[in-house]
Amino acid sequence: MNFRRLMYLGIALCVLSVPVLAVPGPPPAADYRSPVDVVLMKNDTWLVVANQTSNSVSLIETGSGKVLDEIPCGEHPTAIEACLDGQHVVVSCAYSGQISLIQVERGKLRNRRTIDVGYEPTGLTVAADGQTAYVGLVATGEVAELDLEQAKVVRKFQVGAWPRYLTVSPNGERLAVGCSGESKIVVVDLTQGEVAFTSKLSGGINIGHMQCSADGQYVYFPWMIYRSNPISRDNIRRGWVLGSRIGRVRLDKQEYREAITLDVPGMAVADPHGIAMNSSNERLVVSASGSHDLLIYRRQDLPWEGVGGPGDLIDPKLMQDRDLFQRLDLGGRPMGLAMAQDDRTVYVANYLHDEIQVVDIEEQRIVRRIPLGKRPGPSQVRHGERLFYDARRSLDQWYSCHTCHYNGGVNSKAMDTWNDGSALTMKTVLPLEHLNETGPWTWHGWQEDLRDAMHKSFTTTMQGRPASPKEADAILAYLKTKSTPPNPFREDGGLMSAAANRGQQVFESAAANCASCHSGRYFTDGEIHDVGLGSEEDEYEGYNTPSLTGIYRKVRFLHDGRAGSLEEVLTDYHSPEEVSGTRALTDNERADLISYLKSL
Repeated sequence: MNFRRLMYLGIALCVLSVPVLAVPGPPPAADYRSPVDVVLMKNDTWLVVANQTSNSVSLIETGSGKVLDEIPCGEHPTAIEACLDGQHVVVSCAYSGQISLIQVERGKLRNRRTIDVGYEPTGLTVAADGQTAYVGLVATGEVAELDLEQAKVVRKFQVGAWPRYLTVSPNGERLAVGCSGESKIVVVDLTQGEVAFTSKLSGGINIGHMQCSADGQYVYFPWMIYRSNPISRDNIRRGWVLGSRIGRVRLDKQEYREAITLDVPGMAVADPHGIAMNSSNERLVVSASGSHDLLIYRRQDLPWEGVGGPGDLIDPKLMQDRDLFQRLDLGGRPMGLAMAQDDRTVYVANYLHDEIQVVDIEEQRIVRRIPLGKRPGPSQVRHGERLFYDARRSLDQWYSCHTCHYNGGVNSKAMDTWNDGSALTMKTVLPLEHLNETGPWTWHGWQEDLRDAMHKSFTTTMQGRPASPKEADAILAYLKTKSTPPNPFREDGGLMSAAANRGQQVFESAAANCASCHSGRYFTDGEIHDVGLGSEEDEYEGYNTPSLTGIYRKVRFLHDGRAGSLEEVLTDYHSPEEVSGTRALTDNERADLISYLKSL
């Protein structure tokens, strides 16, 4: 029996004395919006939506489901929160390095100001005073504290790699940050202005949205776990390769994290992302973007496990009580969630359906769909995007392409993909930007056919069904649109700093000898080199020169991730004296070279 069936403006003108500045208007009616996050306002009469691919914000009247307004914001919006007097929202715009402050009044949206924060601002949270906001700066591993009234950065905290999402406690004293690059939850004491403690998530990747309990005792969050076991059908089905979890961590004191497993035998949960709880904390709701689900739980009776747990598969207790656990098939790619004041209505930003889904979590059904604009016609690129984020293409829907290539980039682990025919020869995940210009492919460079590489990814790494010729064309068309975001380590106008300019000279010098292999537009010669880091277990000899564009986004370096920083690469495993037999760089040369590498 099917388990799933059971469970279930043109151009806006901005006048600033003189001159008149033209601001890009909202997208044409037939463009994709791709909503990623939502927030309710004005006693739930308005819903404000952050649209990622259209770089816009939409205002919806919840009663009628009518889109009242849409205006542009910064590039690549990622999160949205209500703030100030309840008539404003803030939006993090990752690629433009800005926070947009937008007024919501009389059914209209108005851009008030922007705050330049740089370094890929992603997750947002706003304190109870409505004036203080916190944003994760993914490129530098910091959290910036913002004064929204003054529109300025007040202070920054160093928390660790990839602080994508975060939340502040109701009393404003503790900040919880999910650092996916280091598999940990960081709790910041905001009174003292320092990290209070961290909680490790062994094997953790892709930490999603975060939600504090009403009493401020716990922070809840979804994430995935990677285990370094050989890829096989049995290991995948046991949850020994990748799996999904919901965790919680104490905010008031350091204790071992507690968690539950989400994965159902034969029908796993993939890429959990958004999270919400009702006012009584009775219901906990999570969006699973890869398997297209909304997961609905009775929170107080969940079988949380600490040390030694949870198990590899879902606790049977959850399968036996439909009020304790229910899953609803939403299709598309459900992302951010907003819980209404009635404690049963949830608004879901569905990225690939280009709509807001209104769900009654007590009746477990979609009660309304709100399209954000006229639906565009069929698109090859959009088809490829759907396939990329679709975990149902893998064995029992355990993971998608995105699970490892997070939004087309990398994750924080060296993984066994079985792609090169050898088990447990762990390799870091290579980014997919500029894919068609940077062949040959794989770390050993043995793969010279992108279609064959894709075939092996679906059938070997994911143990799923192969892509048809039409699907392969669509995926390749989508991947051609993927490019690294604007580099946040560049100065205004894309210029390099003085240190980076000096570093370029070091990079091209005979002493460093970097440019002899890392050459051309993408800093790769497409050749195989023996750099003295090989393993007897590898099926092939030598390594393909990796591209250096966007290298600042990585947290593990070299083919097996043995280096945790560019400093470690250049002083130890891949130093000029080791690779080229030249000389060691001076401290100043190395610092300048790292500045240059980060600017690529």
